[in-house]
Amino acid sequence: MNIFDLWFCSVKLSNRIKIELMKKFNSIEDIWNYGFDVDKRSLFDYDDKKIKCCLKKAWDKIEFESLLKKTLNQGIETVNFNEDKYPRELKNYDYSPSILFYKGDISKLNEKYNVAIIGSRDCSVYGKNSANLISKELSVNNINIISGMARGIDTCAHKACLETGGYTCAILGSGIDVIYPRENKKIYDMILNIGCIISEFLPGTKPFNYNFPVRNRVISGLSNTIIVVEAGESSGSLITANLAVEQGKEVVALPGSIFSNQSKGTNKLIKDGAYPFTDFEDLFAFLGIKHIGNSEKNISRLEGIKKKISDIISDTPIHIDDIFARTNIDIKRLYELLFELQLENVVICISGNYYVKVGSTV
Repeated sequence: MNIFDLWFCSVKLSNRIKIELMKKFNSIEDIWNYGFDVDKRSLFDYDDKKIKCCLKKAWDKIEFESLLKKTLNQGIETVNFNEDKYPRELKNYDYSPSILFYKGDISKLNEKYNVAIIGSRDCSVYGKNSANLISKELSVNNINIISGMARGIDTCAHKACLETGGYTCAILGSGIDVIYPRENKKIYDMILNIGCIISEFLPGTKPFNYNFPVRNRVISGLSNTIIVVEAGESSGSLITANLAVEQGKEVVALPGSIFSNQSKGTNKLIKDGAYPFTDFEDLFAFLGIKHIGNSEKNISRLEGIKKKISDIISDTPIHIDDIFARTNIDIKRLYELLFELQLENVVICISGNYYVKVGSTV
């Protein structure tokens, strides 16, 4: 990240024009030179004085130097549209964000199939359980889970993915350093260890209502397929689904009761042509991805997680809290796995919730 990334993000131009500028120049610093008339070229068929005026107006060196120092201290990084690690799926649109702020590992978005799981904040037990089940099944099948870290379905999707040790990416409607809602701080921190947090807004930006429709286009743009678990008639998830259709993405919707307000939107999506989710075999066939069956899945995934835990435990006693901190596996699931490792004669639990390898002289 540098001062020019922060400046360009704050420039009041449409993303379409920003992307056009980035395609014409090798770097954002070159765009700065163009804006300040160091480069005298006229780039557009029309008068580009307005563009140069916007570029100049946004420049405040002192402010951006201060913001740069703050963001670097927080471990915030940027990737711009021209860079290879910018998510490829998101490069297909003229209105893609020119700059993304991120924390965590962004590279996996270009390595695996990405599925967005979205839905209502005010969800039912049926919706929560469905989001949990779908997210876990997809993540253990090596699929990335994308969502918006909002209350309700988004939170369930992220949490379920984290519990399996899968990769999840949260797209924020605020600055990357502004956790919203606040009760999701624990999930935010867990995502940073094995996933990624992304925002196109400058650090410090509050979660204004008008940010979320903008955020939604990034969720759909990043994803290969969008699954809407529950949505009322006026849910923001329907905006994301409509954006996905415009982007040529597949939309899957979970059927719900005709008596449920939370399912009116999803039922309408199905009526309008969304693929109805009824079981996993059909879903994976629709996605064109091989579905690892339960027996194969338990062996391939569970052994991996157990090995990760086993590698951490040695002849020196280690407390359960330290194992949790290093693995970020859900604490309830961690206790279950440690119990299984004890049954398999791999580790021993000693006094005070400490664990050692079998054969230790402790």
